[in-house]
Amino acid sequence: MRTEVRFLLAIALMILVLVGTNLLFPPVPPDQVTPGADSAAVPAAPPESETTQEPEAEEEPALPPAVSAEEQPPQPRAPAVEEALIMVEGPLYRFTFTNLGGRLVSAELLDFPSFVEPGPVQLVPRGSDGALGNRIVVGADTLDLRGLPFRVSPQSGVRLIPDGPPEELRLIYQHPTEDFSLELVYTFVPNSYVVSVRGQVRGLDRGLLLTDLGSGLALNETRAQEEVRALAYVGNHLRDGIQSEGLRQFEGSRVQDGPFHWVAFKSKHFVLALLAGVSDEDERYLGGLIAVKLSGENQVALGVTEPLLSDGSFGHRLFMGPQELARLSAIGNDLEDVNPYGWRFFRPVVRPFVAVITTILIFLHGNLSVGYGWVLILFGVMMRVVLFPLNQKAMRAQIRNMAVQPLLKEIQTKYKDNPERMQKEMMKLYKEHGFNPVAGCLPMFLPWPVLIALFFVFQNTIELRGVPFLWLPDLSAPDPFYILPVFLGISMFLLQWVSMRSMEQPNPQMKMMMWIMPVFMVFIFFNLASGLNLYYATANIATLPQQFWVAKERQKASGAKPALASVE
Repeated sequence: MRTEVRFLLAIALMILVLVGTNLLFPPVPPDQVTPGADSAAVPAAPPESETTQEPEAEEEPALPPAVSAEEQPPQPRAPAVEEALIMVEGPLYRFTFTNLGGRLVSAELLDFPSFVEPGPVQLVPRGSDGALGNRIVVGADTLDLRGLPFRVSPQSGVRLIPDGPPEELRLIYQHPTEDFSLELVYTFVPNSYVVSVRGQVRGLDRGLLLTDLGSGLALNETRAQEEVRALAYVGNHLRDGIQSEGLRQFEGSRVQDGPFHWVAFKSKHFVLALLAGVSDEDERYLGGLIAVKLSGENQVALGVTEPLLSDGSFGHRLFMGPQELARLSAIGNDLEDVNPYGWRFFRPVVRPFVAVITTILIFLHGNLSVGYGWVLILFGVMMRVVLFPLNQKAMRAQIRNMAVQPLLKEIQTKYKDNPERMQKEMMKLYKEHGFNPVAGCLPMFLPWPVLIALFFVFQNTIELRGVPFLWLPDLSAPDPFYILPVFLGISMFLLQWVSMRSMEQPNPQMKMMMWIMPVFMVFIFFNLASGLNLYYATANIATLPQQFWVAKERQKASGAKPALASVE
Protein backbone atom coordinates (compact mmCIF):
# COMPACT_ATOMS: atom_id res chain seq x y z
CA MET A 1 0.00 0.00 0.00
CA ARG A 2 1.35 3.44 -0.91
CA THR A 3 2.60 5.61 1.95
CA GLU A 4 0.10 8.39 1.22
CA VAL A 5 -2.87 6.01 1.19
CA ARG A 6 -1.79 4.33 4.42
CA PHE A 7 -1.30 7.65 6.15
CA LEU A 8 -4.66 9.08 5.06
CA LEU A 9 -6.36 5.86 6.10
CA ALA A 10 -4.84 6.28 9.55
CA ILE A 11 -6.09 9.86 9.76
CA ALA A 12 -9.59 8.82 8.71
CA LEU A 13 -9.71 6.04 11.28
CA MET A 14 -8.42 8.28 14.08
CA ILE A 15 -11.07 10.87 13.32
CA LEU A 16 -13.69 8.13 13.13
CA VAL A 17 -12.65 6.84 16.53
CA LEU A 18 -12.63 10.28 18.13
CA VAL A 19 -15.97 11.34 16.72
CA GLY A 20 -17.63 7.94 16.80
CA THR A 21 -16.82 7.23 20.41
CA ASN A 22 -18.18 10.64 21.40
CA LEU A 23 -21.38 10.30 19.38
CA LEU A 24 -22.07 6.58 19.58
CA PHE A 25 -20.55 5.54 22.88
CA PRO A 26 -20.89 8.37 25.44
CA PRO A 27 -19.94 7.43 28.99
CA VAL A 28 -22.87 6.01 30.89
CA PRO A 29 -24.31 8.84 33.04
CA PRO A 30 -24.78 8.36 36.77
CA ASP A 31 -28.24 8.31 38.31
CA GLN A 32 -28.06 12.02 39.00
CA VAL A 33 -27.28 14.64 36.39
CA THR A 34 -23.50 14.74 36.81
CA PRO A 35 -21.13 16.15 34.28
CA GLY A 36 -18.24 14.28 32.74
CA ALA A 37 -16.09 14.74 29.65
CA ASP A 38 -13.14 13.54 27.70
CA SER A 39 -10.55 15.84 26.15
CA ALA A 40 -8.30 14.81 24.23
CA ALA A 41 6.16 19.71 -28.87
CA VAL A 42 4.56 20.91 -31.82
CA PRO A 43 4.37 24.60 -32.70
CA ALA A 44 2.46 26.29 -29.97
CA ALA A 45 -0.98 27.66 -30.46
CA PRO A 46 -0.88 31.39 -29.73
CA PRO A 47 -2.36 32.51 -26.41
CA GLU A 48 -5.59 33.65 -28.04
CA SER A 49 -6.18 30.24 -29.64
CA GLU A 50 -9.18 28.59 -28.03
CA THR A 51 -8.66 24.96 -28.93
CA THR A 52 -6.07 22.34 -28.15
CA GLN A 53 -6.03 19.62 -30.78
CA GLU A 54 -4.86 16.10 -30.17
CA PRO A 55 -2.69 14.65 -32.99
CA GLU A 56 -4.33 12.32 -35.50
CA ALA A 57 -3.59 8.63 -35.15
CA GLU A 58 -1.48 8.57 -38.33
CA GLU A 59 0.52 11.47 -36.93
CA GLU A 60 1.24 9.68 -33.67
CA PRO A 61 4.06 11.76 -32.25
CA ALA A 62 7.53 10.83 -33.20
CA LEU A 63 10.42 13.20 -32.95
CA PRO A 64 10.79 15.33 -36.08
CA PRO A 65 12.61 13.50 -38.89
CA ALA A 66 16.14 14.32 -39.95
CA VAL A 67 16.69 16.39 -43.10
CA SER A 68 18.00 14.71 -46.27
CA ALA A 69 20.90 16.07 -48.27
CA GLU A 70 18.67 17.31 -51.10
CA GLU A 71 16.30 19.25 -48.85
CA GLN A 72 16.57 22.72 -47.48
CA PRO A 73 17.65 24.03 -45.02
CA PRO A 74 21.25 22.75 -45.23
CA GLN A 75 22.12 19.45 -43.59
CA PRO A 76 24.52 19.80 -40.64
CA ARG A 77 27.66 17.76 -41.00
CA ALA A 78 29.14 15.12 -38.77
CA PRO A 79 31.75 16.22 -36.24
CA ALA A 80 35.38 16.29 -37.25
CA VAL A 81 36.75 17.21 -33.82
CA GLU A 82 37.31 15.39 -30.56
CA GLU A 83 35.00 15.85 -27.66
CA ALA A 84 35.99 18.47 -25.08
CA LEU A 85 34.30 19.01 -21.73
CA ILE A 86 33.72 22.54 -20.43
CA MET A 87 33.02 23.08 -16.74
CA VAL A 88 31.01 25.84 -15.11
CA GLU A 89 31.65 25.90 -11.36
CA GLY A 90 30.14 28.19 -8.76
CA PRO A 91 29.23 28.22 -5.07
CA LEU A 92 26.02 26.24 -5.65
CA TYR A 93 26.69 23.94 -8.59
CA ARG A 94 29.12 22.36 -11.03
CA PHE A 95 27.78 22.03 -14.59
CA THR A 96 29.68 20.23 -17.36
CA PHE A 97 28.95 20.86 -21.05
CA THR A 98 30.34 19.07 -24.10
CA ASN A 99 31.38 20.82 -27.30
CA LEU A 100 29.56 18.10 -29.27
CA GLY A 101 26.06 19.46 -29.51
CA GLY A 102 26.61 21.96 -26.71
CA ARG A 103 24.82 19.51 -24.40
CA LEU A 104 24.78 19.46 -20.61
CA VAL A 105 26.30 16.12 -19.55
CA SER A 106 26.61 16.68 -15.81
CA ALA A 107 24.79 18.87 -13.27
CA GLU A 108 26.00 18.58 -9.66
CA LEU A 109 24.41 20.49 -6.77
CA LEU A 110 27.23 21.06 -4.33
CA ASP A 111 25.15 21.80 -1.22
CA PHE A 112 23.32 18.48 -1.33
CA PRO A 113 25.00 15.07 -0.90
CA SER A 114 23.79 12.14 -2.94
CA PHE A 115 22.64 9.20 -0.82
CA VAL A 116 23.31 6.59 -3.52
CA GLU A 117 26.94 7.36 -4.43
CA PRO A 118 29.81 9.48 -3.11
CA GLY A 119 29.70 13.15 -3.94
CA PRO A 120 26.99 15.74 -4.47
CA VAL A 121 23.56 15.29 -6.00
CA GLN A 122 23.68 14.62 -9.76
CA LEU A 123 20.71 15.66 -11.89
CA VAL A 124 21.78 14.08 -15.21
CA PRO A 125 21.45 10.27 -15.21
CA ARG A 126 24.70 8.39 -15.69
CA GLY A 127 25.08 6.96 -19.19
CA SER A 128 22.45 9.20 -20.73
CA ASP A 129 22.97 11.58 -23.66
CA GLY A 130 22.57 14.55 -21.34
CA ALA A 131 20.23 17.49 -21.74
CA LEU A 132 19.89 20.84 -23.50
CA GLY A 133 20.73 19.53 -26.96
CA ASN A 134 19.05 21.55 -29.72
CA ARG A 135 17.29 20.95 -33.01
CA ILE A 136 15.75 23.41 -35.44
CA VAL A 137 12.32 22.51 -36.81
CA VAL A 138 11.42 24.02 -40.20
CA GLY A 139 8.08 22.77 -41.43
CA ALA A 140 8.33 18.97 -41.60
CA ASP A 141 12.15 19.05 -41.53
CA THR A 142 14.56 19.03 -38.63
CA LEU A 143 18.18 20.07 -38.29
CA ASP A 144 19.66 17.89 -35.57
CA LEU A 145 22.58 19.70 -33.91
CA ARG A 146 22.92 17.48 -30.84
CA GLY A 147 26.13 15.73 -31.93
CA LEU A 148 27.80 18.46 -34.00
CA PRO A 149 30.88 20.45 -32.96
CA PHE A 150 30.33 23.81 -31.28
CA ARG A 151 32.94 26.46 -30.75
CA VAL A 152 33.11 27.31 -27.04
CA SER A 153 34.17 30.52 -25.36
CA PRO A 154 35.87 30.63 -22.95
CA GLN A 155 37.44 27.26 -23.71
CA SER A 156 38.74 26.93 -20.16
CA GLY A 157 35.22 27.09 -18.75
CA VAL A 158 33.68 29.43 -16.20
CA ARG A 159 34.43 29.85 -12.50
CA LEU A 160 31.98 31.95 -10.49
CA ILE A 161 33.10 33.96 -7.47
CA PRO A 162 30.70 34.14 -4.49
CA ASP A 163 28.84 37.45 -4.63
CA GLY A 164 30.71 38.19 -7.85
CA PRO A 165 29.38 39.31 -11.22
CA PRO A 166 27.48 37.05 -13.65
CA GLU A 167 29.59 35.12 -16.15
CA GLU A 168 28.80 33.95 -19.68
CA LEU A 169 29.46 30.77 -21.63
CA ARG A 170 29.08 31.08 -25.39
CA LEU A 171 28.57 28.12 -27.76
CA ILE A 172 28.40 28.56 -31.56
CA TYR A 173 27.74 26.09 -34.33
CA GLN A 174 28.66 27.29 -37.85
CA HIS A 175 27.83 25.20 -40.89
CA PRO A 176 31.12 24.69 -42.81
CA THR A 177 29.73 25.59 -46.26
CA GLU A 178 26.35 27.26 -45.77
CA ASP A 179 25.28 30.51 -44.18
CA PHE A 180 23.69 28.76 -41.23
CA SER A 181 24.65 29.11 -37.56
CA LEU A 182 23.28 28.71 -34.04
CA GLU A 183 24.63 30.79 -31.19
CA LEU A 184 23.85 30.07 -27.51
CA VAL A 185 24.82 32.35 -24.63
CA TYR A 186 24.38 30.99 -21.08
CA THR A 187 24.52 33.55 -18.27
CA PHE A 188 25.30 32.20 -14.79
CA VAL A 189 24.75 34.08 -11.53
CA PRO A 190 26.89 32.94 -8.55
CA ASN A 191 24.15 32.66 -5.91
CA SER A 192 21.25 31.57 -8.09
CA TYR A 193 20.16 28.32 -9.69
CA VAL A 194 18.49 30.27 -12.50
CA VAL A 195 20.47 30.35 -15.77
CA SER A 196 19.52 32.79 -18.53
CA VAL A 197 19.81 31.50 -22.11
CA ARG A 198 19.84 33.81 -25.14
CA GLY A 199 20.49 32.74 -28.69
CA GLN A 200 20.07 33.37 -32.37
CA VAL A 201 19.65 31.25 -35.47
CA ARG A 202 21.05 32.74 -38.69
CA GLY A 203 20.48 31.57 -42.24
CA LEU A 204 16.82 30.63 -41.81
CA ASP A 205 13.73 32.77 -42.34
CA ARG A 206 11.53 30.88 -39.96
CA GLY A 207 11.46 27.90 -37.63
CA LEU A 208 11.21 26.57 -34.10
CA LEU A 209 13.89 25.78 -31.59
CA LEU A 210 13.45 22.30 -30.09
CA THR A 211 15.39 21.92 -26.83
CA ASP A 212 15.84 18.56 -25.12
CA LEU A 213 15.39 18.34 -21.37
CA GLY A 214 16.97 14.90 -21.38
CA SER A 215 15.39 11.62 -20.35
CA GLY A 216 14.64 12.28 -16.69
CA LEU A 217 16.54 12.96 -13.48
CA ALA A 218 19.07 10.77 -11.72
CA LEU A 219 18.10 9.03 -8.47
CA ASN A 220 19.75 10.43 -5.35
CA GLU A 221 17.67 9.16 -2.41
CA THR A 222 18.18 6.11 -0.21
CA ARG A 223 14.63 4.91 -0.77
CA ALA A 224 14.79 4.39 -4.53
CA GLN A 225 11.21 3.11 -4.91
CA GLU A 226 9.80 6.21 -3.27
CA GLU A 227 11.83 8.48 -5.53
CA VAL A 228 10.88 6.52 -8.66
CA ARG A 229 7.23 7.18 -7.81
CA ALA A 230 8.04 10.89 -7.63
CA LEU A 231 9.76 11.07 -11.06
CA ALA A 232 7.58 12.98 -13.52
CA TYR A 233 7.53 15.62 -16.21
CA VAL A 234 5.36 18.63 -15.42
CA GLY A 235 4.10 21.53 -17.50
CA ASN A 236 2.30 24.73 -16.59
CA HIS A 237 -0.03 25.37 -19.52
CA LEU A 238 -1.37 28.87 -20.11
CA ARG A 239 -4.98 27.69 -20.22
CA ASP A 240 -5.03 24.25 -18.61
CA GLY A 241 -2.76 24.91 -15.65
CA ILE A 242 -0.27 22.50 -14.12
CA GLN A 243 -0.27 18.96 -15.52
CA SER A 244 1.98 16.16 -14.31
CA GLU A 245 2.79 12.78 -15.87
CA GLY A 246 4.68 10.13 -13.90
CA LEU A 247 7.60 8.59 -15.80
CA ARG A 248 6.87 5.15 -14.40
CA GLN A 249 3.33 5.10 -15.78
CA PHE A 250 4.09 6.81 -19.10
CA GLU A 251 3.84 4.66 -22.25
CA GLY A 252 4.28 5.32 -25.96
CA SER A 253 4.65 8.93 -27.05
CA ARG A 254 2.73 12.14 -26.76
CA VAL A 255 2.52 15.60 -28.30
CA GLN A 256 0.98 18.44 -26.31
CA ASP A 257 0.21 21.83 -27.81
CA GLY A 258 1.26 24.93 -25.93
CA PRO A 259 1.62 27.59 -24.92
CA PHE A 260 3.43 26.76 -21.67
CA HIS A 261 4.86 28.97 -18.94
CA TRP A 262 7.37 26.24 -18.10
CA VAL A 263 8.11 22.54 -18.58
CA ALA A 264 10.15 20.51 -16.12
CA PHE A 265 11.47 17.17 -14.96
CA LYS A 266 11.12 16.67 -11.23
CA SER A 267 12.20 14.07 -8.69
CA LYS A 268 11.34 13.96 -5.01
CA HIS A 269 13.50 16.95 -4.05
CA PHE A 270 15.05 18.35 -7.25
CA VAL A 271 13.95 19.86 -10.53
CA LEU A 272 15.26 20.74 -14.00
CA ALA A 273 12.92 23.28 -15.58
CA LEU A 274 12.86 25.29 -18.79
CA LEU A 275 10.99 28.57 -18.32
CA ALA A 276 9.64 30.97 -20.93
CA GLY A 277 11.36 34.33 -21.34
CA VAL A 278 14.67 35.65 -20.09
CA SER A 279 13.07 37.53 -17.15
CA ASP A 280 9.88 37.75 -15.12
CA GLU A 281 8.71 40.66 -17.29
CA ASP A 282 9.25 38.78 -20.57
CA GLU A 283 5.78 37.85 -21.87
CA ARG A 284 6.91 35.19 -24.31
CA TYR A 285 5.68 31.59 -24.01
CA LEU A 286 7.13 28.20 -24.75
CA GLY A 287 5.63 26.16 -27.55
CA GLY A 288 4.48 22.57 -27.25
CA LEU A 289 6.22 19.51 -25.87
CA ILE A 290 7.06 16.08 -27.23
CA ALA A 291 7.44 13.13 -24.84
CA VAL A 292 8.66 9.70 -26.02
CA LYS A 293 9.08 6.63 -23.83
CA LEU A 294 12.60 5.20 -24.04
CA SER A 295 13.68 1.60 -23.54
CA GLY A 296 15.37 2.38 -20.25
CA GLU A 297 13.34 2.07 -17.06
CA ASN A 298 11.68 5.33 -15.96
CA GLN A 299 13.18 7.19 -18.94
CA VAL A 300 11.14 9.54 -21.12
CA ALA A 301 12.75 11.78 -23.77
CA LEU A 302 11.26 15.25 -23.38
CA GLY A 303 11.62 18.08 -25.90
CA VAL A 304 10.18 21.60 -25.71
CA THR A 305 9.66 23.93 -28.67
CA GLU A 306 10.16 27.68 -28.69
CA PRO A 307 9.24 29.97 -31.60
CA LEU A 308 12.04 31.98 -33.20
CA LEU A 309 11.47 35.70 -33.58
CA SER A 310 11.71 37.40 -36.99
CA ASP A 311 15.47 37.93 -36.58
CA GLY A 312 15.98 34.30 -35.48
CA SER A 313 16.51 35.18 -31.83
CA PHE A 314 15.10 33.33 -28.84
CA GLY A 315 15.47 33.34 -25.08
CA HIS A 316 14.49 31.30 -22.04
CA ARG A 317 15.66 30.44 -18.56
CA LEU A 318 16.72 27.23 -16.86
CA PHE A 319 16.30 26.24 -13.25
CA MET A 320 18.49 23.33 -12.18
CA GLY A 321 18.33 22.98 -8.44
CA PRO A 322 16.47 21.99 -5.28
CA GLN A 323 12.77 22.39 -4.69
CA GLU A 324 13.19 25.14 -2.14
CA LEU A 325 9.87 26.89 -1.64
CA ALA A 326 11.31 30.41 -1.42
CA ARG A 327 13.43 30.06 -4.57
CA LEU A 328 10.68 28.53 -6.67
CA SER A 329 8.08 31.03 -5.46
CA ALA A 330 10.38 33.93 -6.36
CA ILE A 331 10.55 32.74 -9.98
CA GLY A 332 6.79 32.99 -10.37
CA ASN A 333 4.20 31.27 -12.58
CA ASP A 334 3.53 28.73 -9.81
CA LEU A 335 6.84 26.92 -10.23
CA GLU A 336 6.60 26.07 -6.50
CA ASP A 337 3.78 23.68 -7.48
CA VAL A 338 6.05 21.60 -9.72
CA ASN A 339 5.86 18.94 -6.98
CA PRO A 340 2.22 19.16 -5.86
CA TYR A 341 0.96 17.88 -2.53
CA GLY A 342 -1.25 14.81 -2.72
CA TRP A 343 -4.12 14.22 -5.10
CA ARG A 344 -5.52 17.05 -7.22
CA PHE A 345 -8.80 17.36 -5.28
CA PHE A 346 -6.86 17.52 -2.01
CA ARG A 347 -4.34 20.22 -2.94
CA PRO A 348 -6.42 23.39 -2.41
CA VAL A 349 -7.03 22.31 1.20
CA VAL A 350 -3.53 21.12 2.04
CA ARG A 351 -1.47 23.76 0.20
CA PRO A 352 -2.19 26.72 2.54
CA PHE A 353 -1.35 24.63 5.61
CA VAL A 354 1.85 23.35 4.01
CA ALA A 355 2.98 26.87 3.09
CA VAL A 356 2.29 28.24 6.58
CA ILE A 357 3.89 25.31 8.42
CA THR A 358 6.97 25.31 6.19
CA THR A 359 7.40 29.04 6.75
CA ILE A 360 7.09 28.62 10.54
CA LEU A 361 9.61 25.75 10.67
CA ILE A 362 12.16 27.63 8.54
CA PHE A 363 11.63 30.79 10.60
CA LEU A 364 12.16 28.99 13.92
CA HIS A 365 15.22 27.18 12.57
CA GLY A 366 16.77 30.38 11.25
CA ASN A 367 15.97 32.66 14.17
CA LEU A 368 16.55 30.28 17.07
CA SER A 369 19.67 28.74 15.50
CA VAL A 370 18.66 25.22 16.56
CA GLY A 371 18.33 22.03 14.54
CA TYR A 372 15.11 20.98 12.90
CA GLY A 373 14.64 18.18 15.42
CA TRP A 374 14.35 20.66 18.29
CA VAL A 375 12.23 22.90 16.07
CA LEU A 376 9.74 20.06 15.61
CA ILE A 377 9.62 19.41 19.35
CA LEU A 378 9.01 23.10 20.00
CA PHE A 379 6.39 23.22 17.25
CA GLY A 380 4.56 20.25 18.77
CA VAL A 381 4.41 21.94 22.17
CA MET A 382 3.35 25.25 20.60
CA MET A 383 0.47 23.57 18.79
CA ARG A 384 -0.86 22.13 22.02
CA VAL A 385 -0.55 25.49 23.78
CA VAL A 386 -2.45 27.19 20.97
CA LEU A 387 -5.15 24.52 20.99
CA PHE A 388 -5.49 24.46 24.79
CA PRO A 389 -8.47 26.90 24.91
CA LEU A 390 -10.28 24.97 22.18
CA ASN A 391 -9.77 21.69 24.00
CA GLN A 392 -11.13 23.26 27.15
CA LYS A 393 -14.17 24.44 25.24
CA ALA A 394 -14.66 20.90 23.93
CA MET A 395 -14.45 19.53 27.46
CA ARG A 396 -17.11 21.93 28.78
CA ALA A 397 -19.36 21.11 25.82
CA GLN A 398 -19.01 17.42 26.57
CA ILE A 399 -19.86 18.01 30.24
CA ARG A 400 -23.03 19.87 29.22
CA ASN A 401 -23.93 17.09 26.84
CA MET A 402 -23.39 14.49 29.55
CA ALA A 403 -25.70 16.40 31.89
CA VAL A 404 -28.46 16.39 29.28
CA GLN A 405 -28.20 12.68 28.49
CA PRO A 406 -30.54 11.46 31.30
CA LEU A 407 -33.14 14.11 30.39
CA LEU A 408 -32.87 13.20 26.76
CA LYS A 409 -33.34 9.52 27.54
CA GLU A 410 -36.36 10.36 29.65
CA ILE A 411 -38.02 12.30 26.80
CA GLN A 412 -37.34 9.47 24.36
CA THR A 413 -38.95 6.97 26.72
CA LYS A 414 -41.91 9.16 27.61
CA TYR A 415 -42.85 10.14 24.06
CA LYS A 416 -41.75 7.02 22.15
CA ASP A 417 -45.28 6.68 20.71
CA ASN A 418 -45.54 10.36 19.78
CA PRO A 419 -42.64 11.25 17.46
CA GLU A 420 -43.80 14.80 16.82
CA ARG A 421 -44.05 15.62 20.53
CA MET A 422 -40.73 13.89 21.19
CA GLN A 423 -39.04 16.02 18.51
CA LYS A 424 -40.54 19.17 19.94
CA GLU A 425 -39.48 18.37 23.51
CA MET A 426 -35.96 17.42 22.39
CA MET A 427 -35.54 20.71 20.54
CA LYS A 428 -36.75 22.55 23.62
CA LEU A 429 -34.25 20.65 25.78
CA TYR A 430 -31.40 21.41 23.35
CA LYS A 431 -32.24 25.10 23.43
CA GLU A 432 -32.52 25.33 27.23
CA HIS A 433 -29.27 23.49 27.95
CA GLY A 434 -27.23 24.58 24.93
CA PHE A 435 -26.90 20.95 23.85
CA ASN A 436 -24.89 20.34 20.66
CA PRO A 437 -24.03 16.71 19.78
CA VAL A 438 -20.91 17.69 17.83
CA ALA A 439 -19.70 20.64 19.93
CA GLY A 440 -17.25 18.43 21.80
CA CYS A 441 -15.93 16.88 18.59
CA LEU A 442 -15.26 19.86 16.31
CA PRO A 443 -12.16 21.16 18.18
CA MET A 444 -10.66 17.70 17.86
CA PHE A 445 -10.55 18.10 14.06
CA LEU A 446 -8.17 21.06 14.18
CA PRO A 447 -4.90 19.15 14.74
CA TRP A 448 -5.54 16.87 11.76
CA PRO A 449 -4.94 19.42 8.94
CA VAL A 450 -1.65 20.24 10.63
CA LEU A 451 -0.69 16.57 10.86
CA ILE A 452 -1.65 15.93 7.22
CA ALA A 453 0.24 19.04 6.08
CA LEU A 454 3.32 17.92 8.04
CA PHE A 455 3.16 14.57 6.26
CA PHE A 456 3.52 16.35 2.90
CA VAL A 457 6.13 18.73 4.33
CA PHE A 458 8.35 15.77 5.17
CA GLN A 459 7.60 14.12 1.83
CA ASN A 460 8.65 17.16 -0.24
CA THR A 461 10.55 19.79 1.74
CA ILE A 462 14.21 19.94 0.76
CA GLU A 463 15.21 21.73 3.99
CA LEU A 464 14.55 18.53 5.97
CA ARG A 465 16.36 16.19 3.57
CA GLY A 466 19.25 14.41 5.27
CA VAL A 467 18.91 16.39 8.52
CA PRO A 468 20.05 14.23 11.49
CA PHE A 469 18.73 14.41 15.04
CA LEU A 470 19.98 12.35 17.99
CA TRP A 471 19.98 8.73 16.71
CA LEU A 472 17.99 9.63 13.59
CA PRO A 473 20.15 9.96 10.44
CA ASP A 474 17.44 11.72 8.41
CA LEU A 475 14.28 13.41 9.67
CA SER A 476 12.62 12.95 6.27
CA ALA A 477 13.18 9.16 6.37
CA PRO A 478 11.76 6.50 8.73
CA ASP A 479 13.34 5.81 12.11
CA PRO A 480 15.82 2.97 11.37
CA PHE A 481 15.31 1.54 14.88
CA TYR A 482 11.52 2.15 15.04
CA ILE A 483 11.89 3.79 18.44
CA LEU A 484 9.69 6.78 17.65
CA PRO A 485 6.73 4.81 16.24
CA VAL A 486 6.68 2.63 19.36
CA PHE A 487 6.96 5.69 21.58
CA LEU A 488 4.10 7.26 19.62
CA GLY A 489 1.93 4.23 20.30
CA ILE A 490 2.75 4.36 24.01
CA SER A 491 1.87 8.05 24.18
CA MET A 492 -1.48 7.40 22.51
CA PHE A 493 -2.22 4.63 25.00
CA LEU A 494 -1.39 6.93 27.92
CA LEU A 495 -3.74 9.64 26.66
CA GLN A 496 -6.66 7.24 26.43
CA TRP A 497 -5.79 5.54 29.71
CA VAL A 498 -5.77 8.81 31.64
CA SER A 499 -9.07 9.81 30.08
CA MET A 500 -10.80 6.54 30.88
CA ARG A 501 -9.57 6.41 34.49
CA SER A 502 -11.76 9.41 35.27
CA MET A 503 -14.93 7.66 34.07
CA GLU A 504 -16.96 5.76 36.64
CA GLN A 505 -18.29 3.33 34.04
CA PRO A 506 -15.96 3.20 31.01
CA ASN A 507 -17.60 2.05 27.82
CA PRO A 508 -16.47 -1.48 26.74
CA GLN A 509 -15.99 -0.37 23.15
CA MET A 510 -13.78 2.49 24.28
CA LYS A 511 -11.72 0.07 26.36
CA MET A 512 -11.18 -2.07 23.30
CA MET A 513 -10.13 0.94 21.21
CA MET A 514 -7.69 1.99 23.91
CA TRP A 515 -5.71 -1.19 23.19
CA ILE A 516 -6.27 -1.50 19.44
CA MET A 517 -5.66 2.09 18.28
CA PRO A 518 -2.06 2.45 19.59
CA VAL A 519 -1.06 -0.84 17.92
CA PHE A 520 -2.71 0.23 14.68
CA MET A 521 -0.97 3.62 14.77
CA VAL A 522 2.44 1.98 15.30
CA PHE A 523 1.77 -0.13 12.20
CA ILE A 524 0.80 2.97 10.16
CA PHE A 525 3.59 5.27 11.34
CA PHE A 526 6.52 2.86 11.49
CA ASN A 527 7.41 3.55 7.84
CA LEU A 528 6.65 7.29 7.80
CA ALA A 529 9.17 10.13 8.22
CA SER A 530 10.82 10.14 11.64
CA GLY A 531 10.24 13.89 11.87
CA LEU A 532 6.49 13.33 11.59
CA ASN A 533 6.67 10.73 14.36
CA LEU A 534 8.72 13.13 16.47
CA TYR A 535 6.17 15.91 16.11
CA TYR A 536 3.15 13.72 16.83
CA ALA A 537 4.73 12.00 19.84
CA THR A 538 5.76 15.38 21.25
CA ALA A 539 2.24 16.73 20.78
CA ASN A 540 0.81 13.71 22.63
CA ILE A 541 3.19 14.09 25.56
CA ALA A 542 2.46 17.82 25.70
CA THR A 543 -1.25 16.96 25.91
CA LEU A 544 -0.84 14.72 28.98
CA PRO A 545 -0.84 17.55 31.59
CA GLN A 546 -4.09 18.89 30.18
CA GLN A 547 -5.54 15.41 30.11
CA PHE A 548 -4.71 14.93 33.81
CA TRP A 549 -6.27 18.31 34.58
CA VAL A 550 -9.41 17.43 32.63
CA ALA A 551 -9.71 14.12 34.46
CA LYS A 552 -9.44 15.91 37.79
CA GLU A 553 -12.11 18.44 36.81
CA ARG A 554 -14.40 15.65 35.68
CA GLN A 555 -14.01 13.90 39.02
CA LYS A 556 -14.80 17.10 40.89
CA ALA A 557 -17.90 17.67 38.81
CA SER A 558 -19.16 14.15 39.36
CA GLY A 559 -18.24 14.05 43.06
CA ALA A 560 -16.19 10.94 42.48
CA LYS A 561 -13.86 9.57 45.12
CA PRO A 562 -10.12 10.03 44.74
CA ALA A 563 -9.74 6.33 44.06
CA LEU A 564 -10.33 6.08 40.31
CA ALA A 565 -11.88 3.22 38.45
CA SER A 566 -9.30 0.76 37.17
CA VAL A 567 -8.93 -0.05 33.50
CA GLU A 568 -8.47 -3.68 32.72
